[in-house]
Amino acid sequence: MEDNIKSIETLLERTSDYGKVSLEVLKLKVLDKTSGEVSSFLSHSFVIAILSTFILFLNLGAALWIGKTMGEMFYGFFIVAAFYAVIAFIMHFFMHKLLKRKLNDYLIRLFSKEADTL
Repeated sequence: MEDNIKSIETLLERTSDYGKVSLEVLKLKVLDKTSGEVSSFLSHSFVIAILSTFILFLNLGAALWIGKTMGEMFYGFFIVAAFYAVIAFIMHFFMHKLLKRKLNDYLIRLFSKEADTL
């Protein structure tokens, strides 16, 4: 009888240890995934900020150059703004569904990979 009680106590201790280790492993997996995503986000944000600054100065330079060649500076800014308005119009009416579908597919693949790793 005492052997059964000791066996049950040992089984309960091992089960408790297994639960603690499983919880610790889960915490480490979440920490690993979170740190990977945060570092990826920060590095992408830095690249996007640099690229945005480049595009801003490129647009300012193009607007000033176009304005100088046309005789009035504000003409250049109007032309650059009209260029972006045309691009936005085209993207909204012709590429909106395509971009939405591509982004949706990408997010589904990303989340399905994350679910598989946990």
